[in-house]
Amino acid sequence: MINRTWVGSEINKFPMFSFSKKKEFFTCEENDRVVAAIRSCENRTSGEIRVYVESKNLYVEPLDRAAELFTGLKMHLTHHRNAVLLYIAVKHKEVALFGDEGIHQKVGSEFWNEEVNHMLSYFRDNKLADGIEHCVRHVGDVLSEKFPYIPTEDKNELPDEIVFGK
Repeated sequence: MINRTWVGSEINKFPMFSFSKKKEFFTCEENDRVVAAIRSCENRTSGEIRVYVESKNLYVEPLDRAAELFTGLKMHLTHHRNAVLLYIAVKHKEVALFGDEGIHQKVGSEFWNEEVNHMLSYFRDNKLADGIEHCVRHVGDVLSEKFPYIPTEDKNELPDEIVFGK
């Protein structure tokens, strides 16, 4: 079973960009910063971080969408079950953090709730990329503490690039 947490009461309280095309979610510089943050964090941990951004969420609950994507991206197949997915539906102004059972057992629900709240504070100021980068770095710090990098066995199990949906 995959454990997950989402702070639903906060989700609709932040203004977001109203872009409709996936290439417009971020500037090239913002995209590069987020990917660099993922790579930097993953150099210090056996954990994996992915970011998935799409325009709309066609499902009722963002966490259900995140769970579906987590499985579809094969994130549940990491060796230590310590992958984390940051999901954002821009037009619907939804965000979810989905952590696999290995990391969830070590950090608990409160950690995920705090991270979502921190991201939302950036999003309220229309700083989407900054909020994502901050979250990635903080999740990476915790992953490196709980699942340190082991040079003899660790490898990059999942791509680092942001995944853009429709």
